[in-house]
Amino acid sequence: MHGRVENADGTTTLWRPVGPQELRLVEAAGRRRWPPRLPDQPIFYPVLNEAYAVRIAREWNVPAAGTGHVTRFRVATAFARRYVTRRAGGGNVLELWIPAEDVDAVNAHLVGEIEVVGTYTG
Repeated sequence: MHGRVENADGTTTLWRPVGPQELRLVEAAGRRRWPPRLPDQPIFYPVLNEAYAVRIAREWNVPAAGTGHVTRFRVATAFARRYVTRRAGGGNVLELWIPAEDVDAVNAHLVGEIEVVGTYTG
C-alpha cells in the first residue's frame, strides 16, 4: 500500500488535521516544528491526502474544539519511506503511524514550513 504524494524534488507531501491548541504550538515554533506528543498520544499520524485531513478536521477537531485546521508539510521521501502506510478505513483513508518518540526526527526531515491550507468551524 503506497498512496504517498512523492514529489520530484525528493520530498513527500503529508497533511495533518489539528485543533487550535496544536496549531498555536506549531505557530510558536515558526511553523518549522511539530510539538512533542502528549503522554496519551503514542502515535503521530500525518495523513496521505487532503480530503481525509479535511474530514478529520470537520468531524473531530470542530466538535472537540470549535475549530479544525488542515496543515500541509513536506518531509524527505527517504525518511517518509521508513514508515508503513496504514489504512484507517476504506478507500483513501491512509495514514503514516509514526511513534511519538520519532517526532524530533520528523522535524529534522521537514522541508520548508508547515502550512495551514484550511480552517473549519462549527
